[in-house]
Amino acid sequence: MEIDPNNISNPELHKLFLGGVAPRPIAFASTIDKDGNVNLSPFSFYNAYGINPTTLIFSPSRRGRDNTTKHTLENVKEVPEVVLNAVNYDMVQQMSLSSTEYPKGVDEFVKSGLTAIDSVKVKPPRVKESPLQFECKVRDIIEISGKAGSGNLVICELLYVHADENIFDENGNIHPDKIDLVGRLGGDYYVRTSGEAKFKVPKPITTLGIGVDSLPEEVRLSKILSGNDLGILGNIESLPNEKEIVDSMKNPLYRSLAKDETARHNYAKKLILENNLHEALKVLMLSSL
Repeated sequence: MEIDPNNISNPELHKLFLGGVAPRPIAFASTIDKDGNVNLSPFSFYNAYGINPTTLIFSPSRRGRDNTTKHTLENVKEVPEVVLNAVNYDMVQQMSLSSTEYPKGVDEFVKSGLTAIDSVKVKPPRVKESPLQFECKVRDIIEISGKAGSGNLVICELLYVHADENIFDENGNIHPDKIDLVGRLGGDYYVRTSGEAKFKVPKPITTLGIGVDSLPEEVRLSKILSGNDLGILGNIESLPNEKEIVDSMKNPLYRSLAKDETARHNYAKKLILENNLHEALKVLMLSSL
């Protein structure tokens, strides 16, 4: 399928973005207008963009149906401050309820049953139930086009942080299971950071991997090993040497694997899953003898 964004409707394009640019973190934004009316609303067009100064950007888009603006956008124009509250699984239903299109002046803290508590540096209150709260000043607002459905980039600078001490591990890092954040997918779908949905991919920062191009041709063209398998093997720093491969032939299992490519690749895949990468490569290179 090929899609020209100029040939589909805004709702169709919006649906494509929501499903394809995901999972997205949620900016649970608490703001206040010039008269002191508080607003609380979630936005999933949101992320962090640097730390000097620490910059967070979220986008309260114009409504597609009538091109009106969200109360959040109107508030930050009047009082350029916001608290971006993280959303975890324990509060996801209340967060969703707060996204209801209540009339201006209605306090979503009250409607959602969440607790408003005073901030330190800014006027808008923060969400007590949130495990991580970012008090920010609004540095700039970039209105993309003013057309229906268009974004408005609210560029925020971090002033103060409130964090639940229980979200940190013994090394002082935020642990995904402990904070249990939720992210936005398309439609009614969400994802959470705890449980089996998460996995690790070590960053190739301290090592210089050999690269997939350095793997034997039989390995690169394998019909059993996946692209992820090849990427993992390409991240090791050196191939097994000939002596290691010859010595491995003392094992009867390895002698049999040397004669059967399918069995060899399946066994290597098992070793990769066990993170025994050097041994997996020894098995894969048995055919070179």
